[in-house]
Amino acid sequence: MTQVHDPYTDAEALRDLTLGKATGYQAEYDASLLQGVPRKLNRDAIKLNESLPFHGTDIWTGYELSWLNAKGKPVVAIAEFHLSFDSENLIESKSFKLYLNSFNQTKFDNIEQVKTTLTQDLSKCAVGEISVKIFEPKQFASQRIVELPGTCIDDLDIEVDDYNFNPLYLENSTDEKAVVAETLNSNLLKSNCLITSQPDWGSVMIRYQGPKIDREKLLRYLISFRQHNEFHEQCIERIFVDLKRFCNCTKLTVYARYTRRGGLDINPYRSDFENPPESHRLARQ
Repeated sequence: MTQVHDPYTDAEALRDLTLGKATGYQAEYDASLLQGVPRKLNRDAIKLNESLPFHGTDIWTGYELSWLNAKGKPVVAIAEFHLSFDSENLIESKSFKLYLNSFNQTKFDNIEQVKTTLTQDLSKCAVGEISVKIFEPKQFASQRIVELPGTCIDDLDIEVDDYNFNPLYLENSTDEKAVVAETLNSNLLKSNCLITSQPDWGSVMIRYQGPKIDREKLLRYLISFRQHNEFHEQCIERIFVDLKRFCNCTKLTVYARYTRRGGLDINPYRSDFENPPESHRLARQ
């Protein structure tokens, strides 16, 4: 995808966001509430160029979607959004919440009109491809709770006294003589919002092939995000890049599912060899 970036500075791109500012809630449809954040801001910092080493999607679940039918009767639904990794912008989460709230007192003829409106508005904001699924109440049971696949590394008995982000935990963390294919996961991922510093809680799955990674060092690395300020999507791309750099993974997938805030959860998926699985929520979501 050809990317076109606005000629403003990184600071200006973040300064204009509604995130972290007092805002009113608009109950009438307004697509202008949506705000995009250029993905380039973070990717430049971790030295990602236009030839990205992964593919993937940002999977959003909206649990508080509602509108009025043609007769004015309220309708409720759950929506799932898949935003392509190569969109120019990620969608700022507070603006997404405010935008969805603007549907509450707006009449739509049918569910397809809602879906079309969401798809068009979000694609325009992101400058990229997005797909939308809407689940009616009779379909809510399909939102089943699962666990991330793989072996959980959280029970390792380690002592931690440093919570500053440090990718060097991954340095010299592999056994070059032991080539493996394994899936690991952790529920201890926590980072902070880039703008408000509010905590973002998540679980992460790492599936890789290559030299065996020392699980203790990997866990220390993941814990080091605990005071790190960055958006969800940016954290997962940083983890992907660091694992490739320090661990020489020949195949790699990094998939995180974050707890919801304001009725929305964000679940970034990045891989260089497989496609995203069917989306099911975790117990904390």
